[in-house]
Amino acid sequence: MQKVIERILNLLAFLLTAQRPVTADEIRMTVAGYDQASDEAWRRMFERDKDLLRRLGIPLELRPTDAWEVEHGYVVEQQDYALPDPGLSDEERAALWLAAQVVRIGGRASGPDALFKLGGALVTASGEPLAADLGADGEALGVAFGAVADRRYLEFRYRDRPRVVAPYGLVHRRGHWYVVGPEVRPESDIKVFRLDRAVGVTAGEHPGVFERPAGFRASDTIPEAPWQAGGEDLEARVVFDPEIAWWARRQLGAGSVITDRPDGGIEVVTPVASPETFIGWVLGFDDAAEIVGPPELRRRLLALLGEAT
Repeated sequence: MQKVIERILNLLAFLLTAQRPVTADEIRMTVAGYDQASDEAWRRMFERDKDLLRRLGIPLELRPTDAWEVEHGYVVEQQDYALPDPGLSDEERAALWLAAQVVRIGGRASGPDALFKLGGALVTASGEPLAADLGADGEALGVAFGAVADRRYLEFRYRDRPRVVAPYGLVHRRGHWYVVGPEVRPESDIKVFRLDRAVGVTAGEHPGVFERPAGFRASDTIPEAPWQAGGEDLEARVVFDPEIAWWARRQLGAGSVITDRPDGGIEVVTPVASPETFIGWVLGFDDAAEIVGPPELRRRLLALLGEAT
């Protein structure tokens, strides 16, 4: 398939560059990929490629190569193929440029080529803007998105086991994409699968094979805080010093109860399903945060620090 794509692109580039009718023999001798051993093999390949270009909406025409119309050739007129100027303002082009740089697929921002084709891009200051990395595998994300939209089953291997999932939705949280939905074989309650850990992601052939529950919101299934995803059920109580209270407040998930202290600090009571993850987060505040309860969580903190008694 890769060779077909390269050959088609080579053919289109040659036709756009020539800007005159070019004969089949010229194409065969000039365009890379048409080095077939026999005339019949070349003819079949060229006929398939012409048909593909036309099905893609590219205006490939057969015209005389000279005024006597003795010989004919193929041409793609620039004015019939090029995208019309959309007439974007500087502000609109700047907004597009910012969006292309901020939203990333595969960890990389979009290149400037598309913006140049829309009328150029404004000169911007050097340096990387803030960005949202939308995951490392753009192909898997595209397959999953299509399966959600068409209501197709999604198949992949996850934790060394094959899965067939009815993908109710996709959620981006903390730099990762998650597929949300029940397993079909065997049937299960709604589960969450991190897309970058899924192997061999493919969509089923048949659309419309499942229905989402009324009022279902995929984002409601993903905990806001990382320590809220796990198998335990604790309620932690933590005191934060005044200088970092504002930052801790911003990172706390739903279900946290925050009480302001007279000194400007805060006391927080929050559900914890993954104690190790929560302890790691608290340790990031150094001595400006203290776990005051429950005793079991304090013991686990001391054990991790090698100070258990």
